Amino acid sequence: MNTKIRAWKSGVKNGIPIAMGYFAVAFTFGILAKQAGLNPFEAVLMSVTNLTSAGQFAGLTLIASSAAIAEVVIAQLIINSRYFLMSFALSQKIDPKTSFFHRSIMSYGITDEVFGVSVSVPGKLNPYYVYGVMIVAVPGWAMGTLFGVISGSVLSPRLMSALSIALFGMLLAVIIPQAKGNKIIAGLIVISMVLSCAFAVMPILQSISSGVKIIILTILIAGIAAFVFPVKEHTYE
Repeated sequence: MNTKIRAWKSGVKNGIPIAMGYFAVAFTFGILAKQAGLNPFEAVLMSVTNLTSAGQFAGLTLIASSAAIAEVVIAQLIINSRYFLMSFALSQKIDPKTSFFHRSIMSYGITDEVFGVSVSVPGKLNPYYVYGVMIVAVPGWAMGTLFGVISGSVLSPRLMSALSIALFGMLLAVIIPQAKGNKIIAGLIVISMVLSCAFAVMPILQSISSGVKIIILTILIAGIAAFVFPVKEHTYE
């Protein structure tokens, strides 16, 4: 029992910075959700059940553009497929005897940041460590969304427009550090931008819906990159 409590407390401690970052990003999501017509309950429900910035922002864009349900589902599956790989990696760090119940709860809270701190834990990963991270990270994301939606109802349109730029700042903060240290990633980012522009301006491609564009570009670019530049496997002990 003491081992579980220590693991849980350690997870809570490491989850606090994640929660703070989540609040800031989710605040922007809440503002955009308000602009897209979602009420506070719908926006928070989306955050609690989805728990993925890239997936939620993409989903919100598709919802706002009246995309078909099938497009939203397929786009979410593709965008969030990385969590399958993260879960596979963490499954190698937990005790093989860990019950399905614990594995299911852990899988719900696996995000990029939760995976990052969890996979760095020395030795075997205690499920209660992940629970500790989740118990502060998830509310941070949900509360940020709620405050964003509420602020969207109070703040002036000009201020909301200014705050919505934070989304683009977040995206730049994600891709720039990766691109600076990796020429392959930098090249793929440029290719993604060029192809996205092509889909937006070329008459023959303009008729394609936003959801289908995301699906095509994601599969095309990620698939070719994975085939041409495969990532070496890492082991987690």
